[in-house]
Order: sequence, then C-alpha cells, then structure tokens
Amino acid sequence: MRRNVIETVLGGVVLAVAAFFLVFAYRSADLRRVDGYEVTASFSSISGLQSGADVRISGVKVGSVTGLTLDDKTYQAVVHLSVDPAIKLPKDTAAIVASESLLGGKYLQLEPGGDPDMIEPNGRIEYTQSTPGLEQLLGQVIFSLQGNKGGDQPPAAEPPRM
Repeated sequence: MRRNVIETVLGGVVLAVAAFFLVFAYRSADLRRVDGYEVTASFSSISGLQSGADVRISGVKVGSVTGLTLDDKTYQAVVHLSVDPAIKLPKDTAAIVASESLLGGKYLQLEPGGDPDMIEPNGRIEYTQSTPGLEQLLGQVIFSLQGNKGGDQPPAAEPPRM
C-alpha cells in the first residue's frame, strides 16, 4: 500500500512539472494573436504561409496573418493581416513571404518605406514579393548545371607543335 502512495505522489509531481513547462513554453513562444487594424496584401504565391503566421518587422512580431483568400478576378492570393495599432505602416511598405529556416515555417516580413503617408485601416500593401520554394530553387540550380555542360565553354587551345 505504501508503494502505491509514493507512485501516486511522484506521478503528481511529474504532472505539475510538465504543466509548468507547458505554461513557460507558451509564454516565451509569443503565440498571442495581435489584435489591431486590418490590412491586405496580394501575392502571386504564398505556398507554406498559413493563417496565424507571424507578421514581423526587423524580426519583431507586430501582427498576425488572419486569413488567406483567392481573388477570383486576378487569381492572386490575398493575405489578410492584423497589425498592432501602435505600428503605423508607410504607404510604400513592402510585404515579403519569408522562411524561418530551411525546415521551418513561413512568416510575413514587412519592410517599411519612407513615404510620409500611412496605410489606413482596411488598406492594402501594394508592394509584395513571393519567395520561391526550396524545390523550385533546387530545380533551377540543377537545370543551370545541366545547361553549362558542353557547348558553353570555349575550346581549349592546342599546344604549339615543334
């Protein structure tokens, strides 16, 4: 009977430590949703970007992606994002779909410009750039390596005969 009590207490301690680490990880991961003003941006490709992804300026989280839709006229992906109301974006701000790492997820990088006029709530970011996927980059490298074999190099000069 004594062994069951010790196992039960030890199990409780393990669960308490696990709960502490979960709370610590949640708070330090900055998973909060940023409530602010809505802005949209249109991209030719947003592969890998998901709703809930971070919106960052210089690596600092300033917003969240709130939705992804398809424009039925231009067939471009429309990204809806919420930006912290303390952050005012100039009209010439650029939005870039960026990768956290080779294996990591995608986020939206904002690069503010120098325009004195600011984007209004429910406004639109005009300048966007999609980053190519890893598969597309590898395909381009392989294709360019195959294209340089053979006819691109000038023929070697023959040594003089004596």
